[in-house]
Amino acid sequence: MVTASPLRVLVVDDSAYNRKNISEILTTGSEDVEIVGKAGDGDEALKLAAQLKPDVITLDLEMPRMDGFTFLRILMARQPTPVIVISSYSNKENVFKALELGAIDFVAKPDRQFAPDGPIRREILGKVLLVRHLRPLSTISAARHSTPTPLRAPDAPPARAGGVPRYVVGIASSTGGPSALLELFSRIPERFPGAILIAQHMPDKFTKTFAERLDKKGAIRTVEAQDGDIVSARRAYVCPGKMCMEVTGGFGATGGYNEMRLRIAAPNANDRYVPSADRLLRSVAQVAGSRSIGIILTGMGDDGCVGARAIRAAGGTVIAESEETAVVYGMPGAAVRAGIVTEGLALPAIGDYLATLQ
Repeated sequence: MVTASPLRVLVVDDSAYNRKNISEILTTGSEDVEIVGKAGDGDEALKLAAQLKPDVITLDLEMPRMDGFTFLRILMARQPTPVIVISSYSNKENVFKALELGAIDFVAKPDRQFAPDGPIRREILGKVLLVRHLRPLSTISAARHSTPTPLRAPDAPPARAGGVPRYVVGIASSTGGPSALLELFSRIPERFPGAILIAQHMPDKFTKTFAERLDKKGAIRTVEAQDGDIVSARRAYVCPGKMCMEVTGGFGATGGYNEMRLRIAAPNANDRYVPSADRLLRSVAQVAGSRSIGIILTGMGDDGCVGARAIRAAGGTVIAESEETAVVYGMPGAAVRAGIVTEGLALPAIGDYLATLQ
């Protein structure tokens, strides 16, 4: 039996205390991790990255001489490498800027200097070990900039007055999801006739800021969902962290329409992931039937499979992000293997498909 080589990690943080703690978390938490270098600023980190060729880099964004954003821009141009941002809760906007620049994920620390214990220890170690499952970033970038062939959009009924959505789109995403969603939303036009509901696995203090980021990036209005929100066309709703989201009302069996509203509730014992994509997609199938669209983007695990099966059973469409563009093919791959996907598409093609809906 061949044993895989340890993951080689470069730790970048201007605090010697944090560098020590992150290194301790990784080396004592797993024999599968080796710390190959530590850097106190972006300039030093670039030199070490070029010399050491690490498998993954943990990155603080606020550093002297060269900050984390400049480091990311140069690193991704020279040698695309998986980067996990470790940033404080107070710098939410900075986290999403870093994800747009190529970081694959983030860990939120409670303050600038943190103790290496509790949930943050498990989260840092888990996200570093996840790098084993990533596709090479250079191949993902190339595939995302290829020319897609869109899937044919379903036939649409005449437009309804009052902002009623013609389609309800449920999106499931996890690791790599924020940057994938930002890319997706950049392709959706203002005239988009549907409503988009998003279950993104993300800490609760970040979902509102993420919704605001999507709102700025895309042409359609995007908000963090609130219980009782009316679901309207040309709108997107992000499920709050630590909660689950369902849609109620919708298109009746006789063609009538009942106002769609969102229900935001705490997870229950059956919710394996939070927010639960399965729970969201099942409700989308119930309210929209053949006008339901399920999209499963990058992420570990199989969240969304049960809900996607319900959408297919209701006559709707299920799209899985293809392996060529998914940072982690776990969630979309699980749906493909389950035989419940209408089509697998590269991320740009998913955006262009949504743009064809009328």
